[in-house]
Amino acid sequence: MGDGAYNKLQHELCVGMGFCGGLADGKPSHVDDFIPEGGVVTVDQFIQLLFQAEGDGYPANYDAKQSPQYEELKRIFVEQMGAVSVNASRLKWDV
Repeated sequence: MGDGAYNKLQHELCVGMGFCGGLADGKPSHVDDFIPEGGVVTVDQFIQLLFQAEGDGYPANYDAKQSPQYEELKRIFVEQMGAVSVNASRLKWDV
């Protein structure tokens, strides 16, 4: 079972900012596809995975910190998840 905070995070990212997933290597993708099964995920790692999931519009070596949206994405993550790093198990939908 996931975390209700992750649902709120995803709502802000998708509805609020348009980060709903995309095509990576020609296949539909979402940030959920890239989150590790375990361990700690930092806000910077999550944002990098978010851009990776957006796919073909961003090269594999894209530095998410260079995005004009980076600070806003970071703020949203910390506001919703309550920390700059969380256990990967919290980055799951509460359904």
